[in-house]
Amino acid sequence: MKVFIVGIAGGVGSRVAAQLAEAGDEPTGLVRKSEQVAALAARSIQTVHGDLVAMSVGDLAAAMRGSDAVVFTAGAGGKDSDAGTTSIDGDGPGKLAAAAKLAGIRRFLLVSVFPEAWRERRMDASFEHYMVEKKRAETQLVLTDLDWIILRPSALTEDPGTGRVDLGLAKVHVEITRDDVAATAIALLRTPELKRLILEATGGGVEIGDAISALKAAVSPAGPSGQ
Repeated sequence: MKVFIVGIAGGVGSRVAAQLAEAGDEPTGLVRKSEQVAALAARSIQTVHGDLVAMSVGDLAAAMRGSDAVVFTAGAGGKDSDAGTTSIDGDGPGKLAAAAKLAGIRRFLLVSVFPEAWRERRMDASFEHYMVEKKRAETQLVLTDLDWIILRPSALTEDPGTGRVDLGLAKVHVEITRDDVAATAIALLRTPELKRLILEATGGGVEIGDAISALKAAVSPAGPSGQ
């Protein structure tokens, strides 16, 4: 499977690329900095030099052409300027989706953010802007005719992956490792039956493969009983 990743140098994107490469797939992605190229090349991961904001839809389509799927994992998390957050988190997925359509790629997975309902923590204005832009990106993607999946993970941790999640249409959010988000994203890419769904993921006790199988049964037109 050939997968084009925007955010390939980031916390989740680099893990998606590494896990794909380890499985014998062909990840590639967009990078802006030479040190990112070198770091990924050291792990036998190919990259394309470019800037999501500066590139045209046509340029992006050319960069990803021949891929089987596109993954968007970039995110400022409120750390960038508000203008940068708007350009990357808000406008980026819609722009990438337009490029995917132009390149003839139907499978598109957006790693988004936990829903606004999880509001126990007090966030600053920049993070609130980030949340608004992530929601705007989701609304742009669901209006396309691509075979999209939106994955909303809980707060991300650097802990080693467990291989287990709590995955479904709506979840109470706690935390989840970046390793497990990456593994879940890849499992979803490998499950074409699951499409045009918004899914939420947090740490849990169910093997990722079993969680995907249960989800397939739950959303099947025939229902879990097969009737």
